[in-house]
Amino acid sequence: MVNNINNWKFWLMISCTLGLAPFFPEPHIWGKVRWILGGAVGMKAIDWFDFVQHGFPFVFLFRALYMNFIKKSDNSIK
Repeated sequence: MVNNINNWKFWLMISCTLGLAPFFPEPHIWGKVRWILGGAVGMKAIDWFDFVQHGFPFVFLFRALYMNFIKKSDNSIK
């Protein structure tokens, strides 16, 4: 798992499967984001936990993309 922490392909796969599940009628994380953008009226603690749980793979995906592409290009400039 330590080798996968900066592997953006691994986190893309995890984000597309676990991050978006269940897929029908719409991705679960998308419904939570719309709910939050609508004011989060009626959201309970379990809904927030669910949002964090489904959103966590995307955080790691963005981190891995940053570490692999932005950080490497910064080091090549120096």
